[in-house]
Amino acid sequence: MLKKTVKIFVFCAVFLTGFGVYVTTQIPHSLYCSQGENPHIASLPMVSLVPQNQTGTVAANSSSQSLCYRAKLFGVVPVKTVSVTKDDRRSVLVAGTPFGIKMFSDGAMVVGFADIATSHGYRCPAQAAGIKTGDVIVGINGITTRSNDDVERIIAQSGSAPLQITLLRDEERMTVTVLPTTDVTTGSLRTGMWVRDSSAGVGTMTFYDVNKGMFAGLGHGIKDTDTQKDIRLLSGEIVPVKITGLAPSRNGQAGELKGIFTSNFATGRIMANSANGVYGNVFSVPEGSIMQVAQPQEIQVGAAQMVTTIEGSVPKKYDIVIEKISLNSTNHNKNMIIRITDRELLDKTGGIVQGMSGSPIIQNGKLVGAVTHVFVNQVTRGYAVFAQNMVESMDTAQKEYSVVG
Repeated sequence: MLKKTVKIFVFCAVFLTGFGVYVTTQIPHSLYCSQGENPHIASLPMVSLVPQNQTGTVAANSSSQSLCYRAKLFGVVPVKTVSVTKDDRRSVLVAGTPFGIKMFSDGAMVVGFADIATSHGYRCPAQAAGIKTGDVIVGINGITTRSNDDVERIIAQSGSAPLQITLLRDEERMTVTVLPTTDVTTGSLRTGMWVRDSSAGVGTMTFYDVNKGMFAGLGHGIKDTDTQKDIRLLSGEIVPVKITGLAPSRNGQAGELKGIFTSNFATGRIMANSANGVYGNVFSVPEGSIMQVAQPQEIQVGAAQMVTTIEGSVPKKYDIVIEKISLNSTNHNKNMIIRITDRELLDKTGGIVQGMSGSPIIQNGKLVGAVTHVFVNQVTRGYAVFAQNMVESMDTAQKEYSVVG
């Protein structure tokens, strides 16, 4: 009997220890809380947050206050110290409307190579010099390059002389020497690399901050379609779009919204292309509803709604389920896993489709996040980013743009 009791005790001890370790990994190191509210973590009801002291720091020129709390399991076992910043709750205009994106990169990105027919066989000077797809050419022979035209002009003017090409590879600057070769089929000098300096597409506006005059959209950065590398923003604008059709998603292949730009006149300017969205200002206030932004710890696993546009330019709400919340996710835009449950939406789209990125997610009357990715092999499910993360990135973009501008 004693042995059985000991085994049960050991099992319980091991289980509780493992459970405690798991819960600890789910508790964020820091979180936000509105002034006058007690912080809590909705997805971890077994954890309570108790003030460790009543003193804190107040940020200069700000109403925010940072306090130290102790996270306790079942209100008894202390497991972690959490920094809680108390600030005024942000309210934004929730959109869900489609918009067109025109973006020019700061430098010409290498997107491919071509073998050149020479008198000594087929060669590719750019590849032989060590240039790779995704490299961004920012200078040739000491001259700054920002576009395809810059690259082509300088290469043409250089003749057969070696080219000192300065490029960025994962933000690391390097210089390589490329010797152009004569294409026997055309008689022209070529390097054998294809470059691109612009991108265009359709996305969804997540929200608009009335006080700042700025928008947030997509929930992820804009990447080059061939290399899947982030585009270094030189300039960009948004234009009005009408959704004219769609290719539905099916397991193994993501679908996409199809739209047309309804005007060549920009309705806004892109100021930042970051890991969790594009940010900028608009020239007129978009349509939408004012809602508070939920803090990540307030979000619950369960029913929610997604606001998106699959026809025309008017958004509509559809039912979804938030299946998983990762408060400590290291991915900038993969903080939640969602699943579409709305029968009408599933019948029309099959699941999440390209172009829905940025579609706002609402729970309990608050903006909690935005759609970012589809699971290609299970297209009814995908990732979403916390709205609070997008708010913080928007604020950072505004500060950096003000400094540079």
